[in-house]
Amino acid sequence: MFTGIPIAALDFYEDLAADNSKAFWTAHKHVYDESVRAPIEALMAALEPDFGAAKIFRPYRDVRFAKDKTPYKTAQGAFVGTAPGLGYYLQIDAAGLYVGGGFHHSETEQVARFRAAVDHDVRGAELIALIDELEAAGYTIGGEQLKTKPRGFDADHPRIDLLRHKSLTAGKAYPSPKWLDSTRTLKEVRKSWEAMRPLVEWVSAVIK
Repeated sequence: MFTGIPIAALDFYEDLAADNSKAFWTAHKHVYDESVRAPIEALMAALEPDFGAAKIFRPYRDVRFAKDKTPYKTAQGAFVGTAPGLGYYLQIDAAGLYVGGGFHHSETEQVARFRAAVDHDVRGAELIALIDELEAAGYTIGGEQLKTKPRGFDADHPRIDLLRHKSLTAGKAYPSPKWLDSTRTLKEVRKSWEAMRPLVEWVSAVIK
């Protein structure tokens, strides 16, 4: 049963950022297990009936080809996928809680379908309305974008900014919320993911 995410989770990641070593991890792994992993697993289990099963990411970094060889991630993430690269995201780190939704990775064919939908007058207007509603509610729209216009579209296209996107996400940060260690966290995450559901469903419908 989910009862909240302990403030100790934020403290753990603040300390890990200062000492990202195997010695620190070994000495404090019980804090990770009890204050980070277990609460996130319980939270995802509580959300599963409404959104689907989550993938909870491993705490270890893949450093094989990285210049930064620090071994541990300084955040714990979880992702509920509704299609490849598309779904709902949650993260806990030293700063607090972050929730997101949308598509963070896409294949060439998916990007082409996405841009065709953005170019379509009706579909494009639907997306603009969804984004306007999310931004009005305090969500930040992001995603990977081209620096110039995509091939085949005019620079003065009314939705050229969206056409530049290769991925599209919405997110909101909750810096050290007072309710983090209570059951209200479940309510807030569910509310945020529900707010992002129309965007996720719009993208899902057009990129398949």
